[in-house]
Amino acid sequence: MTEMEWEGEFDPMSDPEEQRHLLSVLDSFRSYRRLAHFNGTHVRRQAFYSLPQEHWTLLSKPPFSVLDSFSKLDDLIDCNAELAEAIFKAGFRAFLAPTLDSDWVASVVPKKYADDDFRTYSIIMDNMKVQTSQNDMEKARSCINQFYREWSAEGAVERSKCFEPVLVALQHEFDMRKEADPGLDRSAVHVLAPGAGLGRLVFDICRAGFSVEGNEISYHELMASSLILNHTENVGQFKIAPFALSCSNHLSRTDQFQEFQIPDVHPSSELADAIGSKVPAHERMSMATGDFCVLYSQHEHKHEFDAVATVFFIDTAPNVIRYIETVRNCLKPDGIWINLGPLLWHHISRKEDDEREDKSRGRRDVVDAGISDPGSVELTNNEVIALVEHLGFVIITQKFNAFESGYMSNPRSMLQSSYRPAFWIARRKPSSS
Repeated sequence: MTEMEWEGEFDPMSDPEEQRHLLSVLDSFRSYRRLAHFNGTHVRRQAFYSLPQEHWTLLSKPPFSVLDSFSKLDDLIDCNAELAEAIFKAGFRAFLAPTLDSDWVASVVPKKYADDDFRTYSIIMDNMKVQTSQNDMEKARSCINQFYREWSAEGAVERSKCFEPVLVALQHEFDMRKEADPGLDRSAVHVLAPGAGLGRLVFDICRAGFSVEGNEISYHELMASSLILNHTENVGQFKIAPFALSCSNHLSRTDQFQEFQIPDVHPSSELADAIGSKVPAHERMSMATGDFCVLYSQHEHKHEFDAVATVFFIDTAPNVIRYIETVRNCLKPDGIWINLGPLLWHHISRKEDDEREDKSRGRRDVVDAGISDPGSVELTNNEVIALVEHLGFVIITQKFNAFESGYMSNPRSMLQSSYRPAFWIARRKPSSS
């Protein structure tokens, strides 16, 4: 089927600050193996051998075999790194390769590496003197782990709790519209999914037969989702160990070293076989990169979508009023906004380099800087609902504490954290501006 790439008007390579950030993200995936081995096992081995000799000697033998555990951890890091490096190569081809001068590439890459994409791309990155930031390295590690939630069979436990209510709501909306128009096809329902992450919700909505556009600002997520949606060749192509690098709260090493195969489905094959719509899947699914507020508050997107689905998203807003106004702009009159998630206001815990990144990525040629705009506020759920109603919506469904869900949580861990997310559906008033 036709490849579904992320698209957007903004060219990151045309802006020096944006280019620097993009290269740092690429390097964070390229450096995953080296830095994970250093921080995951090298530092721990040094600390282990700093114990009194009789202690580390004891712990080296069964039933402890700590040194064997370090070796196993090294193997699992290599599994994770295979995925990270695949993302690096796909991202390099998509973003950086088209901008490179072929003569310059030939001058810096020895011919013997012509068939080794990873080595070739690494040499180019080294010649460009690219280095990742600590913040981007942490995001790369988190991104690899997130595949467990979105693209493993085992992650379906978390995933279904959060995605199924959205799909049910879309089905109900379609059924209501079909009563008035019996010939209506599912593809006529156009859905926007901001904060698309690794693309699973977008994929699931498309597989259900609806037309869907995903939106994402994070280059980590963009590159990773493009790999999984466009470039995987089969089910279970990669193995990941999302809990291996965290050595706390495990009952056993077996729990720590759990491996999962991803993806649990082959996206292209699944969508090619989808029968929910008369319109082919590749014509019903699109992706857009960029700041949600900047993109969808524009006039060209006014009244474009029949539904907006936000899952674990609205608490990424420094100023949630901007999000509400943006949804109101791009949603058709009588369209529905389906929201599910907690209110873990992200900007409160953001590190300084996150804030610097936001400022550097604010489009200097655009007055509206989206989430980089100054100011922030934290509201309760009741206050968010009141704002939604005040700004042109009618709440038609509300559920609180209906279920609990973790987020990339290890069900075997001694530490369990869970959310009790709010779920609500709001309908845009026809008369709201």
